[in-house]
Amino acid sequence: MKRKTIRNYKDFATTPDDPVVHDFYFIVKAKRAVKKDSRYGLVAAKKIFKLATLRNRAKRLLRDWIAYNEHLMKPDMDYIFIARPTILNCSREEGRKNLANALKKFSK
Repeated sequence: MKRKTIRNYKDFATTPDDPVVHDFYFIVKAKRAVKKDSRYGLVAAKKIFKLATLRNRAKRLLRDWIAYNEHLMKPDMDYIFIARPTILNCSREEGRKNLANALKKFSK
């Protein structure tokens, strides 16, 4: 099942009560889905990644890791993935493993 992406700014808003997982390469925030199907949003801040090519690379890495670990995402949750600068130095396998560990923490 292909997940939809969050596009509206207001849909990115989370509350302090929403669960958050911090990783060396990214931050994941989860909140209850407004609709039945879950979505995800990607954030690569211009303040952190000055060049558009770096922002695009960070988002491309996150998309790859999400596609690989999609089976671990709950269908009733929306996820926000925030890239950290260290993501650019991460290997594909390590990133996939770290994202899997982060998503497993939400199922507890």
